[in-house]
Amino acid sequence: MKIAVLSRNSTLYSTKRLVEAIETRGHDAVILDHLKCDLVIEDAGPAVYYMGEKVEGIDAVIPRIGASVTFYGTATVRQFEMMGVFSTTDSQAIVRSRDKLRSMQILAGAGLPMPRTAFTNYSKEEKSLIEHVGGAPVIIKLLEGTQGLGVVLAETRKAAQSVIEAFHGLKARILVQEFIKEAKATDIRVFVVNGKVVGAMRRRGMEGEFRSNLHRGGSAEVIKLSRQERSVAVKAANAMGLSVAGVDMLPSSRGPLVLEVNSSPGLEGIEKATGVDIAGTIVEFIENNQPKKRGAKAKLNA
Repeated sequence: MKIAVLSRNSTLYSTKRLVEAIETRGHDAVILDHLKCDLVIEDAGPAVYYMGEKVEGIDAVIPRIGASVTFYGTATVRQFEMMGVFSTTDSQAIVRSRDKLRSMQILAGAGLPMPRTAFTNYSKEEKSLIEHVGGAPVIIKLLEGTQGLGVVLAETRKAAQSVIEAFHGLKARILVQEFIKEAKATDIRVFVVNGKVVGAMRRRGMEGEFRSNLHRGGSAEVIKLSRQERSVAVKAANAMGLSVAGVDMLPSSRGPLVLEVNSSPGLEGIEKATGVDIAGTIVEFIENNQPKKRGAKAKLNA
């Protein structure tokens, strides 16, 4: 098969590992920068042009779409889907995952456990927001934040009100979330491929840091999941419609709580922590689906 990795940077660990896994398993790999793809829609059918050349013969794509380019990146994935090309991640599932509020509504609708979370469009409701999640301390998150950016821990009610007022003053959309003290600056990243857990790690924030993101200087170690943790992770990925997902969970006194379901999870931390060939598992997922041309009908369900 000819498999395209949709990535803006060929030197990134995840991109390089996917290319390596594709070629190791006997397939042809090509890297396409999705921002440099031209999408042509005409009577003859949808087409993708890259650097002036028509893209043809692609059997499957592996999207690596960054949050800052979600709109055009998902449009490119959708174009390939309309061309009958198999995608490891559905374009609409990526869109859903990038909207934190919508994601939490979907997860809650599926009955998944999560930290108590509140959202309002009314800037005078700071006190009510804090009360809705059980009082201070609280976590305040920008809806558009990624990799731990735009996340604030407010330890007192007064501090929380000040931060909420500041964000609202900037017309920024935020979530206010319950602080899980017993997590002790750790969370669990579970990598799910095709409805199965293929790797898991515990991430721990650096000293004095409540965020456990590896991009914020955190560390990672392999972890053996409980049956409940595995079940929650798989259910969360399925609820979001993601065949490849990184599910972030917080350990708590009432069991694992889902924080987020990432549609473009990085491979470096999880592969180095677990020693598992995650990239190869993703390529195997493509092989097992035996991609077939499906005509020019895209899956456009919301």
